[in-house]
Amino acid sequence: MAKRRANGEGSIRKRSDGRWEGRYTAGRDPETGKTVYKNVLGKTQAEVKTKLKQALQENAEVDTLKAAQYTVGQWMDVWFENYAKIKVRPSSHQTYRGYIDNHIKPNIGNIKLNKLTTLDLQKLYKKLLSRGRIERIETKGQPKGLSPKTVRNIHQVISSAMDFARSQKLIAVNPTDGCALPKLEHREMKTLPVEQLASFLREAKESGVFEMYYIELATGLRRGELLGLKWEDIDLEQGTLRVQRQVSRINGEVVEAPLKTKNSYRAISLGADALGILKEQRKKCGDSEYVFPSTTGGPISPDSVIQMLHRVLKRAGLPKVRFHDLRHTFATVALQNGVDIKTVSGMLGHYSAGFTLDTYAHVTTTAQREAAKTMGSVLSGALQP
Repeated sequence: MAKRRANGEGSIRKRSDGRWEGRYTAGRDPETGKTVYKNVLGKTQAEVKTKLKQALQENAEVDTLKAAQYTVGQWMDVWFENYAKIKVRPSSHQTYRGYIDNHIKPNIGNIKLNKLTTLDLQKLYKKLLSRGRIERIETKGQPKGLSPKTVRNIHQVISSAMDFARSQKLIAVNPTDGCALPKLEHREMKTLPVEQLASFLREAKESGVFEMYYIELATGLRRGELLGLKWEDIDLEQGTLRVQRQVSRINGEVVEAPLKTKNSYRAISLGADALGILKEQRKKCGDSEYVFPSTTGGPISPDSVIQMLHRVLKRAGLPKVRFHDLRHTFATVALQNGVDIKTVSGMLGHYSAGFTLDTYAHVTTTAQREAAKTMGSVLSGALQP
């Protein structure tokens, strides 16, 4: 006979097979309206009592019937449409969609949302690290696995979706909590040494892209910011350039997009040489509103700029660097030549000078050593009789 308990505490009985069973009301079926009962089993009455208490607590925190309606894949779609699309920048929508469609849904999409475990996620991350790369023409010859950074980004997407599920009372705990994540690879910063800049710019001039790369090296703009420059952003009289938008590829189209952060919206002073080069560039642009237009007059594709860069480097006999490394080159040369860290940080559009200091610690450390030597010489001279 079932042991009577207070309302809302369920009931406990010993079954004919010798095991103990705890039974409780889990709610009503949304389609039939009938009461749904669930149970827990154990070898002893004490074990079932503990399990029943936990089940009742989870049932109070989670809408189990509603949760059972979703698989992980279905919930990721719901989260993307109703949360991510509003929360994240439009330029990130394609990246998030790619993570969901190419990596999350094919691997764990069929698992019931309320059954997803931390172990399921650990197995997913291990697989992605070893063989997660999607086979495409542009990825031919690259490693089969995704980078630790990409895997961590996918983890963040899943974590956000699970947090949202928890807030909607679909799961009791976020299974991403406590996951062991791959360590980030330290990617050595590359720059074009000062002695290679002449060769690079000479070849850029021969290739017809001198103006673009000169302005990049003179300002340290992000690639999308450089391509998003319009003539309305340039004040040739005052010698300033305003960064107000970026160009990105979204859903296969080259479009304008908002900048990365509020600090990215900034004004940069230009030197006399840069102004002279921009005046010449103005004559070459025709009617295009963009400072560096494509052949059709619209913005240049971010991908084609990288291809241009690699062609110039190859023809100049220089090692391959990323477009972002030109930004590093600007910052490094500026710091090495006495520009203070706060000014460089503002020009780069960083959120704080501390971030800039951390990023270019190797440059500032060298400068500090030189300063120490200089001060040592000055003080030694003062000690001389």
